[in-house]
Amino acid sequence: MLVTMIVLAMVVLLIVLLMARMPVALSLALSGALGLSILQGTAYATNVLGSVPFTATASFSLTIIPMFILMGMLAMRARIAEHVFAIANFFVSRFPGGLGVATVMACAGFSAVSGSSIGTAATMSKLSVGQMRAYGYPAALATGIVAIAGTLGVIIPPSTFLVLYAIMTGESVAQMLAAGIIPGLLSAAGYIVYILVLGHRQIVRDNTQLADVVVEARTRAAVAARGGADDAPVASASVDAALHTVPDTATVRQTYGLTLRTLPWRGLVRLGLIFVIILGGMFSGVFTSTESAAIAAFAALLILLWEFRRSGITAMWSNVKGALLDTAQTTSMVFMILVGSSIFSTFLIAAHVPDTITAWIAALDVPPLLTIGLLLLLLLPLGTALDEISVLIITVPIIYPIAMELGFSGVWLGLMIVKLTALGMVTPPVGMTCFVVSGTTGVPTETVFRGVLPLMLMDLVVCAVLFFVPAITLWLPSLTAQGAG
Repeated sequence: MLVTMIVLAMVVLLIVLLMARMPVALSLALSGALGLSILQGTAYATNVLGSVPFTATASFSLTIIPMFILMGMLAMRARIAEHVFAIANFFVSRFPGGLGVATVMACAGFSAVSGSSIGTAATMSKLSVGQMRAYGYPAALATGIVAIAGTLGVIIPPSTFLVLYAIMTGESVAQMLAAGIIPGLLSAAGYIVYILVLGHRQIVRDNTQLADVVVEARTRAAVAARGGADDAPVASASVDAALHTVPDTATVRQTYGLTLRTLPWRGLVRLGLIFVIILGGMFSGVFTSTESAAIAAFAALLILLWEFRRSGITAMWSNVKGALLDTAQTTSMVFMILVGSSIFSTFLIAAHVPDTITAWIAALDVPPLLTIGLLLLLLLPLGTALDEISVLIITVPIIYPIAMELGFSGVWLGLMIVKLTALGMVTPPVGMTCFVVSGTTGVPTETVFRGVLPLMLMDLVVCAVLFFVPAITLWLPSLTAQGAG
């Protein structure tokens, strides 16, 4: 009883610290350290604080995370997202809701090389929201599409979340990345169905000429803001650089007045090249997962240098330096949260929380599928208060052993955990992706949340299908396992 009270008190303390806007990593570390001090004594807590930061991060397998992050940052600055959006826009923009569909397609394509939901949302907000607004899309619909489609970066490989889950549980990184492909495409298809069936009805279609004027005005403003430099390089796609950025003329030119011959096909080729390096190398056995991440990052660097070869050394160095700084910042955040959550997880293990929950669930007379379903549903309210990495790191040590005891696939479980965690990226009050879209576009956050909600319902339908039909998720991983064998 005393142990239960201590655990509940530390959970409450964690929530209070988070509500006080203390950094997540520090909140987790303080709550875990205090709980260990009360439960096991100060000496034990001190030993944990001295050892856990090293043991939690001193793993060669973790080197794949900064490599994937670096690859994504370089890809963002290499105009790949703009080129993919231009191609998608060319083929589908003439249909009702076509700009929204093009945005989803571009997000899915760019997620395949960036692995970053926040980066994808920031980049696509800059590229597509203004155009959708100019062609009659309500602010809620335009921003909601970008926010929800941005979460595809969590599912479609190379996903840092899937890699982190694989490292935490010992599952195959290659199989986890393969597991994200079909669910990611199903999610994108769900968004497209909503846009084509219901979303396009909200679009105002009687102001085409006004839309052309708006686009022309934006073009003139961009040229003036850049001192008349009609071929100015694209700004950074990181969150900080994306905020309050004027859409540049290169973006406008790429999505208007293009023919099939003049489309920027090089962007699609580059996207395919990086995707083949990552998944093809791992599935064929030519590279390990870590090697494929490093080679893909190097390929993204070469693509970036080639894209800006005519802009001079200064432009190339500026973009490379920005990508390195963004990578350092994001990697530091991930590893700090990893350390803090490891301290908190050590406290939970010392208090026998996973064993207690496992024993309690085993005593229930309910089907195993219902048991796992209830545990997975707990991820939704957690996602409204914690950031996604924290939810992943805190819940996996509890849910994974239970699922293994009940005989479920660890790969399928990981995909379900990551998919439901992704919903937290657009769920109020945290909804980090929604805040990024709001800051990038100037649209109020509550408007973005309002536009996301109906699309979240489509995501929940996809989650239900994946939950009840695990074969959808496990088909590609099974092929990967056969290839490895």
